[in-house]
Amino acid sequence: MSAKRREAVAGWMFAAPGIALLATFVLLPMLLALWVSVLDWDGTYSPLSGKAPVVGLDNYAALLTEDGLARRDFALSVRNTFYFVAISVPVQTLLALGLAMVVHNRTLRGRGFFRAAFYFPSVTSAVAISVVFLFLFSGSGAINAVLGFFGIDGPTWFADPRGVLHELFGALGLVDPAAPPEWLSGTRLWGLTLWEWLSGPSVAMAAVTLLMIWTTSGNFMLIFLAALQNLPEDVLEAADVDGTTRWQRFTKVTVPMLMPTVFLVLTMGLIGSWQVFDQIYVMGQGNPAKTTLTPAFLSYQRSFAEGSYGLGAAIAFLLFAIIVVLTWAQRRLLRDGRTS
Repeated sequence: MSAKRREAVAGWMFAAPGIALLATFVLLPMLLALWVSVLDWDGTYSPLSGKAPVVGLDNYAALLTEDGLARRDFALSVRNTFYFVAISVPVQTLLALGLAMVVHNRTLRGRGFFRAAFYFPSVTSAVAISVVFLFLFSGSGAINAVLGFFGIDGPTWFADPRGVLHELFGALGLVDPAAPPEWLSGTRLWGLTLWEWLSGPSVAMAAVTLLMIWTTSGNFMLIFLAALQNLPEDVLEAADVDGTTRWQRFTKVTVPMLMPTVFLVLTMGLIGSWQVFDQIYVMGQGNPAKTTLTPAFLSYQRSFAEGSYGLGAAIAFLLFAIIVVLTWAQRRLLRDGRTS
């Protein structure tokens, strides 16, 4: 046996345990879940026993094309999560970059303390922080107490299903939320009216979004901080010699060199936000009026609460498809971290 072949065999032997673990705990469960998604299975017996009726793509059709509660709930969950992602991902990325720039400053005293303080929410239990937020955003909580100090009557956050955009349209006098135009309330798209699609995040979902931003920004801050510490000093010094201002150096030199890291953070934020579950489970389980419902929680609800495991698995795979498509689109847009 040649030396090259011996190295290849040794490499496969070292990789074999990891491959076996991935196949056992990732690949096989995914294939089994895919099989369950084409079954009408209630979870009381093995899906491989042959007892469960094979319904083919009926579960997917119920979610995508057939009128009914399943499609409406899935559309609501996608709408809610779309607004959640559209707000949380950009904000947490910008906030993380800003925090990283602050703690990267060598003239800042107590940098270690601030790094730990900013990162601490990311390593705290999501359930524990969610419970704390329930108290903070309750009707008589600290947030409403602060708003009341400024003469603002705060909402009952986690019991308020009003759409933020609906309220904004009403405040600006554009549309009466109680009586929207017929072309908005009468035109339906994938089980929901255009008016429902334009609701924006509910007041309850806005509170969940704040929680997500607060708990994830510290984690992404560390990623940006590591990238900042690895930027070539000679390039930054050359920019200073050329007489650039701080803002010019940041926008024209630092940010372009950080684009691969920006792509990484945006991708991680996108995937994590679409998969949000813990906070939703603790803070409302889709309520009020299903305005905090997400695909991940809906999949759990259909499977474990209602026993419709086939429908729950189909939701999970549709969520997987959404994440893949959006990640691909983001990759194309950013061109792997290079601006066009």
